[in-house]
Amino acid sequence: MKSTGLKYILYILLLYAPLAACKKEEARPLSVDFSYAIENNDFTAPVKVTVTNNTLGATNYKWTFVGGDPAASNKKDPGTIVFNSAGDLSIILEAWNDDNRDTLTRQLMADSTVAIAFDAVVQVNDFVPARVTIINKSAGGVNYNWTFEGGQPATAAVKDPGTIVFNTPGEHVLTLVLNNGRKDFTLTKKIWLQPAIQAAFTIIPSFDDNDQEAPLTATLHNETSSGLYWKWSVSGGGVIDNDTAREPTVHFASGGTYTVTLLAGNDKETKTVQHAITVLPNSNLRTFHDVQLGINTAHSTIGCFFSTKLQRSFKASDDLTTAGKDIDLVFFGLNQNFTYNRFITPDSSADYTFNAIPGAQPVTIINSPEQCNCGAAMTPVEFDGMTNDVLLAGMAINFTTAGGRQFTNSVTPHIVLFKTSDGRKGAVKIKQFVSNGSGSYIVADIKVQKTP
Repeated sequence: MKSTGLKYILYILLLYAPLAACKKEEARPLSVDFSYAIENNDFTAPVKVTVTNNTLGATNYKWTFVGGDPAASNKKDPGTIVFNSAGDLSIILEAWNDDNRDTLTRQLMADSTVAIAFDAVVQVNDFVPARVTIINKSAGGVNYNWTFEGGQPATAAVKDPGTIVFNTPGEHVLTLVLNNGRKDFTLTKKIWLQPAIQAAFTIIPSFDDNDQEAPLTATLHNETSSGLYWKWSVSGGGVIDNDTAREPTVHFASGGTYTVTLLAGNDKETKTVQHAITVLPNSNLRTFHDVQLGINTAHSTIGCFFSTKLQRSFKASDDLTTAGKDIDLVFFGLNQNFTYNRFITPDSSADYTFNAIPGAQPVTIINSPEQCNCGAAMTPVEFDGMTNDVLLAGMAINFTTAGGRQFTNSVTPHIVLFKTSDGRKGAVKIKQFVSNGSGSYIVADIKVQKTP
C-alpha cells in the first residue's frame, strides 16, 4: 500500500515539472526609457526640466536628480524638476518589476546664471578728448563682446576692456554682449561728452561808453565753450577788476590801442585768444544821428521826448515813472505845416498838450539863437565841425524871451541850443521837416556834453 502511494506522488511530480520549467522562461519584460524638455529652451540656471517617462513593463520607479529640486522621486511621472546650479547634471531612473530591474542615466548641462552689468567712468571730466574706464560687473559670462561707438578702440572681446578714448563730442553708445556658453545677453549704456575747449570772447563797452571814447569801461563777455577756469590780461595800461572771473570788466583811462588776452582751461587743455580794442581820446561830446521827433499828434507813434542820458526817444505809451527825470528834450510841433515849433522844458510839458512828466527837470532852451542877443550862437557848419565839447563849454546858454521864441521850417538846417538840469550843454541841428499829416516829424542830429 505504501509502495503504491509513493509511486503516485512521483508520477505527479514528473507530470508538472515541465510545466514549471515553462512558466519560469516567460519572465515579464522591462524597457527603461525617459525623455526631458527644457522649458523655453533656456539652459541658464535655474533650469526647469520636464521629464516624460517612456518606460515599459515597470511597476516601480526610483528617480535621482543630481543637483535638482526635488533630488529624488518614486513617482512614475515626476513632472518638472528645477536645477538651480550650473554645471553637469544627471537624471537617473531605476525601474523594475518582479522579474527585472534596470537603470538609465541621461546627462545635461546647465549654463551659468548671468548678471550683466558695467559702469562707464569718465576720467577727469566729460570734455573731449575723454578717457572712459569700463568696469565690468557682470557674472556668469564665458565670452564678452564690446562695442564702443566713436571710441578707440571701437570693439573689444575681453572681459575687462580697460580705458577707451573718445575724441568726438555728443552721444556715444556702449554695448556689451555677454555669452554664457549657449545664450547671449545684451546691455547698452549711453554717455554724453561735451566739445573740446574753444576760447572766445568779445569786448562790450558799457552803455555810457559805447562811443569807444576814454575813459571807457567794458565787459569782457566770455564766449568760451567747455572751459572751467580763466586768466585775463591786458597790455597797454588797462585795468581788469578780477582777472580770474568768467566775465570781468576792464577799464581804460585814456585813449590808445590795447590787447586783451584770455587763457581758458578745463583741466585737459588750455587755449588762448586775443582781441585788440582801440579807445578814442575823450571828446566829452556825445553825438546822436537822425533822431526823429514828432509833432504833438505823432507822440503816440513817433514820440516827442528824448533823453541824452538814456540815449533814446519816448512815446506817449512809454512808462516814464523812472525815466522821466532823465528827459532832456521835448519837441512841440503844432501841425504838419510846421508853422509853430519849439523845444520846451520838460517840466512844462503839461502846458503843451502832453501829460506831465514824472520827475521832470528844468532845461534851458534857446529855440532861436539868431534872435536871442545873448551871445550864444552856432551855425550848422560849426555844429558839423564839433569833434569835442570846446565850443559848447565856452558858450553861455541862458534863457531869454527872444531866444525862446518858436521857429518855422523856413530855414533848414535850424540850430537849437540847450543846457540840461545837470549843466551839460548841447545843440540840436534840425536837418529835415517831414510832412506826413498827423504823423509829421523832424529829423535831427544832437550833440551834447558827457559831463558839464
